[in-house]
Amino acid sequence: IIFYWRGCSSWSGICISAIAAEKTYSFGVVPQQSAKKLAKLWTPVLKHIGQQSGIKLQFKTAKNIPEFEKRLANGEYDFSYMNPYHFTVFNRNPGYNAIARRKDQPIRGILVVKKDSTVSSVSELSDKKLAFPSPAAFAASVLPRAMLNQKDISFEKKYVSSHDSVYLNIAKGLFTAGGGVMRTFNNTSPRVKKQLKVLWKSPGYTPHAIAAHPRIPDHIAKQVQEAMIAMSDDAKADKLLKKLKIKKGLIIAENKDWDDVRGLGIELLQQ
Repeated sequence: IIFYWRGCSSWSGICISAIAAEKTYSFGVVPQQSAKKLAKLWTPVLKHIGQQSGIKLQFKTAKNIPEFEKRLANGEYDFSYMNPYHFTVFNRNPGYNAIARRKDQPIRGILVVKKDSTVSSVSELSDKKLAFPSPAAFAASVLPRAMLNQKDISFEKKYVSSHDSVYLNIAKGLFTAGGGVMRTFNNTSPRVKKQLKVLWKSPGYTPHAIAAHPRIPDHIAKQVQEAMIAMSDDAKADKLLKKLKIKKGLIIAENKDWDDVRGLGIELLQQ
């Protein structure tokens, strides 16, 4: 703790005020997009939450999704925004607990192709080169790969580190198709997006979790949670959420909300 001295008038002519240095909590965001883009989108949101809750949050991410998974496994983030499958894994160990999620906005995986592509159905992806962000990216990788496997469609897969990388590589014609989610697709560069079209959408599942590490005191997590939920009632704060494509605000979440994802029996990451 750092103390600062302040002089003021009193009967002795001097008074002392001690101010404890503010603790900062890390907030890890899954690297679906570039660190620069994520920081631009998330830093104003975290600043607002900090101002309203009195809890200072610092944006963090990782160079790619596998590295992000390692950091979650090690409990490096105090709070984190993680995909639905990640939550089912890291809720077990090291014990992240859900505090919030998007309201009425299920997550859907998509496959995209170039706008001028002759491919019009997933059956035409047989033996083609497909791009995905990472093996355990739930909606952008796990769901479309499972669908293709169920349909006995063979394909060559390549992992390219982020959703934006998927979209850019397809726009460049380096892959026939690739996986993403509607939120990042709508949030990618307009220059890239206009060259692409959605070929397939998955059913909807409980969206990304915002979760707190078990070391975080309950009253701290509660203060952050309340500030998040209140954002949709503040016009300026709601605009910040909409830039993240969180259209209807955030609601209180419980760990059981992701039972639909647990029911899929996915075992890509062992915790």
